[in-house]
Amino acid sequence: MFADINNTEGSIKFFRTIITTVFMVFLGSCGDRTLEIDSMENSYGQLSELTIKAPAAKREREIITHHGREVDDYYFWLKDQSYPIIDDTEVLDYLEQENNYFKTFLDSNQNLVDTLFEEFKSRVDKEEKSLPYTKSGYEYWWYFEADSDYRTHVRKEIGSDEIQIILNETELSKSYDYFVLGDWEISPDNTLLAYTIDTSGDERYQLKILDLETMQHKNDVLNDVEGSIVFGGNSREIIYLLLEPDRWHAKELKVHLIGEDQASDETIYLEKDDGFFIDFNLTSDEKYLVVSSSRSEVTESYIVPRNDIFSRLTQVVSRDQGFDIRLDHAGDRFYLLANDIHKNFRLVSVLDNNLSYDNWEVILEGTDDRYFLDIKTFEKFLILKCRDKGLDTLLIGNYADSFEGIEFPESPATINLSYNPEFDQSFVRLNFQSMITPRTTFDYQFKDGRFVTRKIQNIPSGYDSSLYKTERIMIKARDGVEIPVSLVYKNGMERDGSSPMMLYGYGAYGSTISPTFSTMRLSFLDRGFIYAIAHVRGGAMLGYQWYLDGKLEKRENTFNDFVDVGRELIELGYSDKGNISISGRSAGGELMGAAVVQAPELWRSVILGVPFVDVLNTMLDEDLPLTPPEWEEWGNPIKNVEAFDLIRKYSPYDNIKAESYPPMLVTGGLNDPRVTYWEPAKWTAKMRHLKIDTNLLVMRINMGAGHFANSGRYGRLRDYAEEYSFVLRAHEIEK
Repeated sequence: MFADINNTEGSIKFFRTIITTVFMVFLGSCGDRTLEIDSMENSYGQLSELTIKAPAAKREREIITHHGREVDDYYFWLKDQSYPIIDDTEVLDYLEQENNYFKTFLDSNQNLVDTLFEEFKSRVDKEEKSLPYTKSGYEYWWYFEADSDYRTHVRKEIGSDEIQIILNETELSKSYDYFVLGDWEISPDNTLLAYTIDTSGDERYQLKILDLETMQHKNDVLNDVEGSIVFGGNSREIIYLLLEPDRWHAKELKVHLIGEDQASDETIYLEKDDGFFIDFNLTSDEKYLVVSSSRSEVTESYIVPRNDIFSRLTQVVSRDQGFDIRLDHAGDRFYLLANDIHKNFRLVSVLDNNLSYDNWEVILEGTDDRYFLDIKTFEKFLILKCRDKGLDTLLIGNYADSFEGIEFPESPATINLSYNPEFDQSFVRLNFQSMITPRTTFDYQFKDGRFVTRKIQNIPSGYDSSLYKTERIMIKARDGVEIPVSLVYKNGMERDGSSPMMLYGYGAYGSTISPTFSTMRLSFLDRGFIYAIAHVRGGAMLGYQWYLDGKLEKRENTFNDFVDVGRELIELGYSDKGNISISGRSAGGELMGAAVVQAPELWRSVILGVPFVDVLNTMLDEDLPLTPPEWEEWGNPIKNVEAFDLIRKYSPYDNIKAESYPPMLVTGGLNDPRVTYWEPAKWTAKMRHLKIDTNLLVMRINMGAGHFANSGRYGRLRDYAEEYSFVLRAHEIEK
C-alpha cells in the first residue's frame, strides 16, 4: 500500500514507531551485461528499444565467522567503514552509477511518469485546510497554498478575528533541499512555539523556539534532538530526547531551560540498556509526564508531575515485571492497558498516589477476540481503541458504567482518534476510512451519541465509491492458519485470472497495515488492477499473539503466509501466476526479498522499498544503534547459534541463488538511519551478479534523504509516479 500524502488532521506530530507508511515500487532485473530490452526472455515488459549497460559492483571476498560457521560476503565493502560518515569515493561512485542506470530507465518511461504524476496531483486538494481545533483559548489550523509542498500553521484567539501565522513551513524550507517538520508545541502560557526540523533525512532534528509575541526566534538552538518535544508546566522548560553523537539512539531524556546553553541541560532519565528505547508524552489531562523505556514486549514506565518536572520520577511498572502497558490519567486515577494477564491486554485503574501493582483494579478483562490497542481519557469519558477479530472498533465508557461500542457505517474500515487536545471537550474527533471510502472526520457527541460529519476528504478530480468494491477473505496458510486478506478492485472484475494484481505486505513489530483509502491507488484500480493486502503474521491484525507468531523462531511464518496468500489468490481466480506484482517497505522489504527468493515464478515484478534484506550481517553488527533492540525481534546471532542458523536460513541477501527472477525496483536513502543504504545496495549488486535472466533490475538511492524518501507533498508524489510506472510497464501497460 502506498502512503496517502494528501490528508492529515490535527497538529503534525512526530512518530517514532517504525513506520508502516508504505511506498510501492516495481519492475525488473538486468545482468552484468549489455541488454537489448526489447528482446527480454520472459516478456515481463517492454522498455522501448533501449540498450542499457548495467553497473557491475566489484567482488571482494569478506569472510564472516561466528560459532564456527563461515559466511562469504563479496559486497561487504559497500558499507563505508567510516560510517556514519559516508565519504568512500568508491562506494559513492557505485551508488551514482546505479542512480544513472535508473535514470536511463526513467528517461525512457518519462511520458508514463508524467501521466501518473498529473493523475496524482489532480486528486490533491491544492488548497486543503484542516479542521480547526481549540486549545487554551485559541483556535489552530493549517492550510496549503496552491502548489505549495508545505503547510502554513495559523491561530486566532477565540472571540477575535485576527489570524496569526505562527509557522510557515514553506518559508522555513527554502534554504534546504530536504525539509521535514518533526514536532511543534505551544507553551502553556501561549507565548512560545517550540519546533523541530530535519533537513537531511537522517532524523537528527534541530529544535528552535519562536516568541509568538515578537515573532522573533530565541537564541536557543538545540541539536541532535530525536524529534518529539513537550513543554514543562511553567512554559520555560522543554523536554526532549538527546541522540548520541555517532548513533541514532537516545539514552538521555533532557530538560532545557529556555535562555540557557544546551550543554547545561539536565538529564532527568538515563537509559543504560542499548536494547531499550525511551519515549515520553503528557497524559490527556496534562498533569503528568509519562516516561517509558521499552523493547519488543516489555515496557518500564514512570510518571512525574508536569509542574514539577525536576522532581523524582515515580515508577509505575518495572521492566522486570515483563509486560507491556499504555496509560493515561483522569481525576485521581491512572487508567492502564496491560498485557500482564492476557496477551491482548486488559483495562485496569489505580489511584495516582498508590501505584503498587497489588492495588490495580480490573475494569475490563482481556479476551482472545478483542485486542486493546490504545486508551484516551477525557474529563467524563474514556475511549478505548480495539480490534475485534481483526476489525477496528471503539469502546466508550463514563468511568462508572459498562462500556459501549460505537457503531460505524462500514466494516472493515480503519478508525483512528484524531487530535483531541481539550480534556473537557464534549465530543471525540474521529477519522474513518476504508479501501473505498475517503477519509471522513466525525465528531462523536458524548451526550447523545450523535455523529457530526466535519470533513470529507476532497478529491478535486472526482470520485465515485460505487464504482469500486472491497472485501476481506481468509486464506489458509501451509500450516492451516487462516490469513486475512483485504482486497479492492473496480466493479466488473471477473475471477478468471486475467486481472493484474498488486499485493502488499509488511508483517513485523506488531504493526498492522490497515485497510485505508488511497487516492494514488486509483491509478492502479482504474487500469484494471486488484489491490490486496496480506495481513500476515508478525503484524497484529488478529491480536498480540498474531505478532508473536511471526517473530524470532517463528519468523518464517511471515514469509510463508505471504507466498501462500499469493498462490491461493491465483487458485481463486483473482489473478494468475506471473501477473501479481508485490511491494513492501523496510521490514516489508525483507518480506519482499524472502518472497522473491522463495517463489520467484509467482511474481510479475517486485518493489523493495528501503528493504531490510541483509538481516544476518545487521544483527551481527552490535555497533549499529538499532541492532541491540532488534535482537528481541529477530534473535541474537552473536550469542545464540540457533538464532544464527535460523537467520542465515531466511535472510534474503544470504539466499539469493543463480536462477531467474522477476523485474525489481529497489530503493534506499543515503542518510537512512533505520535501514542503512548498503542493504539495498548489497542486495542489488549480489542479485545482478547471480541471476540468470535478462529482466530489469534497477536501484534508486536518494543521495539527500533518508528512510522516508523525498520531502514535500509533490516531491513524494513524483517518487510514487516513478514507482507506479515501473509496475505498469512490468504489466505492459504504457499509458
